[in-house]
Amino acid sequence: MLNIVLVEPEIPMNTGNIARTCAATRSRLHLIRPLGFDISDKAVKRAGLDYWPMVDVHVYDSLDDLFETHEISDLWLATTKAPQDYTHAQFRDDCWLFFGKETAGLPAWFREAHAQRCIRIPMRPDARSLNLANSVAILTYEALRQLDFPHLKGEGEMDPATLAAATHNK
Repeated sequence: MLNIVLVEPEIPMNTGNIARTCAATRSRLHLIRPLGFDISDKAVKRAGLDYWPMVDVHVYDSLDDLFETHEISDLWLATTKAPQDYTHAQFRDDCWLFFGKETAGLPAWFREAHAQRCIRIPMRPDARSLNLANSVAILTYEALRQLDFPHLKGEGEMDPATLAAATHNK
């Protein structure tokens, strides 16, 4: 299982999309306050997030609170300022993937404290960054690919008639 950490997320739609990715991949979602939106039951229902009950969500007051609650040794920090791209990372089961807020990324002190664990998604130099939800999806699925998609294999299989038709059309 992966742990996805959003540090001070600001845009509710991004967090909603990331929560959906976590639901689909059985990843845990950790949110660090302050949040730029409300995640109360009433707000989630009003937003129509029918997959929210499938998400294992944990909320913390700060990064210190997260580290006091969990023993975290295998972590990766997604940042456009990283010296290495994500293909150099070797993801392990129960690793922690950290993503910063949309307007500022991860705090400089945190990146500096874990400089060897900072990774980036390659992109053209004049592009500021990818959308947060897209970045989370890219790294989540790369980590799961390296782990051979634990607990996800076999799900979404076609019924026999559809599979036979698809095979016949090749």
